[in-house]
This record gives sequence, structure tokens and C-alpha cells, in this order.
Amino acid sequence: MSENVQIAIGIVILVVVFILTRIVIMRKMQKAAARLIQDLEKQGAVDTMSAVELPHAKPNVLRVGLRDYRAKALEYLVSEGVIGQTEGGKYYLLATRGPGR
Repeated sequence: MSENVQIAIGIVILVVVFILTRIVIMRKMQKAAARLIQDLEKQGAVDTMSAVELPHAKPNVLRVGLRDYRAKALEYLVSEGVIGQTEGGKYYLLATRGPGR
């Protein structure tokens, strides 16, 4: 096999691995977002008066182990208008999910 073909195969494998890692990260973020919404539903945080503090709102610098996607998922949900944040740092659901959940 020529050197050019080997380089091309290497680049293709690198691109495939990159895409697969992005897919895995996306799925973990989706699961974290679903858990955040479920937590807020269970706690009944549906408006500013019933807003609750979330322990994973701030990433823990000293956390050792696998990456925790809840802080990023929370940031995304707030920016997309699914979850609201009070000035005191508490969170509540802005949008209710339909029957399809």
C-alpha cells in the first residue's frame, strides 16, 4: 500500500473517531439534561416562588473521576429557555413537556 493511501486511511479514521466522540458527548449531555428536568419536576420547581437550588449548578473543581455533564447541560437549558434562573441562583422549569416526554 502506498504512503498516500496510508495517510488518507489515517485521516479518515481520525475523522470517524472525532465524530463518534462528539456523538457520545451529545448523548451524555441529553441524559444529563433529562435528569435535570426530572429533578426539577420532582421538586415541583415550576415558577420563581418554588425555585430550588441545584447542587450541580457549579462545577466541582476537586471532583475526581468521569466528567460530569450536568453543569453544561444546565447552562444550555437556561440559555434555551427551558429552565429559568432566579437572581438568587435558584432554578425552575419554564416550559412543561408534553405527553411524549
